[in-house]
Amino acid sequence: MKDIYILGIESSCDETAASVVKNGRVVLSNVINTQIDIHKLYGGVVPEIASRNHILNISEVVKLAIKEANIDLNKIDAVACTYGPGLVGALLVGLSYGKALSYALNVPLIGTNHIEGHIAANYITYQELKPPFLCVMMSGGNTQIIYIKDYTEFEVLGRTKDDAVGEAFDKVARIMELGYPGGPKIDELGKNGKPSIELPKTHMENLDFSFSGIKTAVINLHHKNPNINKEDLCKSFEKTVAEILVENTQKAINKTGINTIVLAGGVSANSYIRNEFLKLNNAKVYMPDLKLCTDNAAMIASAGYYDFVAGKISDLTLNAEPDLKL
Repeated sequence: MKDIYILGIESSCDETAASVVKNGRVVLSNVINTQIDIHKLYGGVVPEIASRNHILNISEVVKLAIKEANIDLNKIDAVACTYGPGLVGALLVGLSYGKALSYALNVPLIGTNHIEGHIAANYITYQELKPPFLCVMMSGGNTQIIYIKDYTEFEVLGRTKDDAVGEAFDKVARIMELGYPGGPKIDELGKNGKPSIELPKTHMENLDFSFSGIKTAVINLHHKNPNINKEDLCKSFEKTVAEILVENTQKAINKTGINTIVLAGGVSANSYIRNEFLKLNNAKVYMPDLKLCTDNAAMIASAGYYDFVAGKISDLTLNAEPDLKL
């Protein structure tokens, strides 16, 4: 069987990334140019600055990915690029470059859903992983429980009704003046804290989530008592968030009878949350390598491979969709 090489391009937020992946699972290169140090100055991602830096970086990032993969461009079978969800200006940079490269190489263009990419990060980490399974998507823009029926067939069982969990982490970190990005800062501080502060949990009758209540509670506590122990507050916040995620996942297991659980998205890098998921009863839990939790192009190339095999090819009229759903 012929090997299939996919060039992945990712530019949905503040990482300019390119990767070459063989057969959806073997990473030959995974180059990431991050803008974190730039956006730290503003306490979060500034969309226009992100877009301009993507323009400056993308050509060299793609060239480096090809070089590190030690592969001739003519061996690339398809170009997969993120077309949503994300920041519209940032998305357009990667998508436009991907279109041009697809046209120049005369190979198919695969518009890839960023959420599918996060799911596919697990296919790289675990060569044996195959659908069906349940995925707990936890990122800056999405919190969902997804039934992965097949590589390109998905059903969303529950989603956040307000803030995404990563968004809540960032807002809590900002009000506590921990800096950007907030998730790793809370994770680090929480390691030295005690979960001694009671925080509210919003219980939904279905498998949906709500994180605005706990976010607001933390913000109010910090406003009322600026000298509150930050380590304890971080650990209490993590504990409550983990309980919400794990409890809903257990409900999804009970509802579907599927006990293979996959974590995905940037918040799946949180050490406390990872450990709490490992305590799920009668469940096999998979979680991506830490380097694949946050935005990268290897996951886009992997997801693009399965779209390619399924015949899901895009044309050059494809446009960026910042609010793209799964």
